[in-house]
Amino acid sequence: MNRRERVTAAFRGQETDHVPVCMWQHVPPTFWGNDDAFAQEQARFLKATDVDFMKLSGDKYFGWPSPVLEDIERADSLYEVRPLGPAHPYIRGQIERTKKVVQALNGECPAIYLIFAPLSYIRLKIGYPKMMQFIRENPEAMKHACSVVAEDVKLLVKGIIRESGADGIFYSVQNGEMSRFTFEEYRDWVMPSDKTVLDCANSLSDMNAIHFCAWEEEPNRLSVWEDYKAPVVSWSRQFDIMDIQEAKKHFGCTVWGGFDNRPGTFLYTASKEEIEQEVENLIGQGGKQGYILGADCSIHNELPEERIRWVVEKARSI
Repeated sequence: MNRRERVTAAFRGQETDHVPVCMWQHVPPTFWGNDDAFAQEQARFLKATDVDFMKLSGDKYFGWPSPVLEDIERADSLYEVRPLGPAHPYIRGQIERTKKVVQALNGECPAIYLIFAPLSYIRLKIGYPKMMQFIRENPEAMKHACSVVAEDVKLLVKGIIRESGADGIFYSVQNGEMSRFTFEEYRDWVMPSDKTVLDCANSLSDMNAIHFCAWEEEPNRLSVWEDYKAPVVSWSRQFDIMDIQEAKKHFGCTVWGGFDNRPGTFLYTASKEEIEQEVENLIGQGGKQGYILGADCSIHNELPEERIRWVVEKARSI
């Protein structure tokens, strides 16, 4: 199998010759001002690590650029959020830059692009304290803002897949920590906008992955995402479900993960021999069907890229 055949089979839940590996890092800010340099940096990472597919970065385009969200002080103001529209630089910029990244990858592997859930785009602009304050003060106002953002995100997803040439999206849903919302609150306040984007992506591609983010280092209330479906789930083995076979059964699809992504943990400190043994252990647990080897979330840039390559090379020897 070549990389595309291997990854496509994994996304379909079919047996692979070797377990695919994908880890990813954020692109440093020094590359954000030049799309060509940004694209070449992503292509360089592929060559340096030899991962089986690329999770493409959304760096620079995080906080939602609605003027209403600038210095917002009242929850009621969220009713004033309006669509950006398909021609907005925030949407077109991502589509055009991703097209350059896909071209730089030159068909060497599949690529999926980072998309955040609507509430996360708002949080990335206004911060957690205001997000939580506003959604509790006026959940209907936040739901309105999320619904508007969701419609724009759908335009972005369509452009990324249809114009840029990405194979699908890496859909990061967040805010599911046990202490943040009750099941009922999440399903009422957050789920509708989450699902609007997810359903759109699934109508456009069968190469999407959902990322159940646990970067707040607290277990998620996984039940809030029980009906979120995609071919692959990227989950936190460290905080949510440790056993890979249990994760496959719980999510009912191919699962992607294994290593702790946090600095100072095993991947950053272990010897090459120890990392190779852990790769063998993880593949022994996950098997060659319905499993992709990776990490819980983004690998920090302080990790030498050769360590990712150790993982890739060992996986291909099993």
